[in-house]
Amino acid sequence: MEQRKNARMNYTEGSGDNMNIEWTEGFRITVKIADSEVTVSANREGLLSLARQLMDMADMPCGTHIQYDEYNSLEEGSAELIIEKVE
Repeated sequence: MEQRKNARMNYTEGSGDNMNIEWTEGFRITVKIADSEVTVSANREGLLSLARQLMDMADMPCGTHIQYDEYNSLEEGSAELIIEKVE
C-alpha cells in the first residue's frame, strides 16, 4: 500500500509557527459518517500518528487546523476530517 503523508496543516498567517506532520510507518486511518455519527478507525500506527500530531497542535496558535482526506492521509472512501485548535 502506498503511504500518503501529506495532510495539510494551516496556521495563523504571520505567526512564524510551523508544524511538521509525521506518520508512523504502516499507518491506516479511516473516517466514516453514518446517521450523524463520525467514526475514526485506525490501527496502532495510525493512532500513534494522530496522537503525536494532536500533541504538537496543542502548542500552535488558535485557528491552526489539520485537514485529512483520502488524497493525503486517509484510506480510500474516507470522509474528510478537519481538526482545529480553538480557545
